[in-house]
Amino acid sequence: PLQVESWGYRRKARLGVRYVAKKEKVLVGFREKKSGFITNMSRCEVLHPSLGDNLEVLAEAIEKLSIKSQVPQLEVAVAENNTVLILRHLEPLTAKDEQILLDCANELDITFYTQSGGQDTVKPLDQPTVLTYSHPDHDIVMEFLPTDFTQVNFKLNQKMINLALDMLELNDEDEVIDLFCGLGNFTLPIAKHAKHVVGIEGDLGLIERAKYNAEKNAITNADFYKADLFKEVEGTEWFRGKTYNKALIDPARSGAIEIVELLPKLGVERLVYVSCNPATLARDTAKLIELGYKLDTAGVMDMFPQTAHVESIALFTK
Repeated sequence: PLQVESWGYRRKARLGVRYVAKKEKVLVGFREKKSGFITNMSRCEVLHPSLGDNLEVLAEAIEKLSIKSQVPQLEVAVAENNTVLILRHLEPLTAKDEQILLDCANELDITFYTQSGGQDTVKPLDQPTVLTYSHPDHDIVMEFLPTDFTQVNFKLNQKMINLALDMLELNDEDEVIDLFCGLGNFTLPIAKHAKHVVGIEGDLGLIERAKYNAEKNAITNADFYKADLFKEVEGTEWFRGKTYNKALIDPARSGAIEIVELLPKLGVERLVYVSCNPATLARDTAKLIELGYKLDTAGVMDMFPQTAHVESIALFTK
């Protein structure tokens, strides 16, 4: 298995927050499985130390808020250059509340964002911050927003990308398609080694960030398109009349059965499939074999040490 350090790796998380009136105490921690209860935690060894070492300081700051009973959760996004906490609040923050959070941010060297409703209400409490992570082996720096999907384990992510590129055996004649590409996590490193790569993603915001990151990194042979890969795509600009000899798929837990069935029509001869759900990977593997692909190699990556979750990677050839 592909492995890195087992502690202090987690850079994305959702923490529950609860004010316990009887104890006049705020709890910050993970919700217990299949329950609304929050585990009382003073620290978390799995979270990045910028946050994992400071859960009690955070809880004490939230305890001072006038709306402490109206803060249900914190979203965590740790970049290489900053740590952002998105504070979900059900009632407006007062000016004093905002100052309490700013003081806490200064003490911990983090940045607070607030969220009063849906995703469109997320905003910086003070100045916005640019979050980055890098692909040092490919001389790429990625910018992202605190709400964007990114891999939780940056070091394992770097190893995973190198492994995927090795499995693809890229050369300067390759036309590659990256399905469920997000903000270009695989797409941009692929572009450095292929003739041309196309990234497809259903989230318009991520597509915009992918295009921005390509431009920022002076990558000119990558194109991105927004598309719902669970619906009809055969009439789209990137599908109709196009061929790609190599592909990478990195879907959500539900897998990619709909798009897998279309890979032969795209001319894909070599496919790397990255999966966070062994069950849907097994289902999609059966379909790929039915379509004439051969499972060449497969392995696991310990993306989430200390948990039961695992990331898988498989190579299919035709």
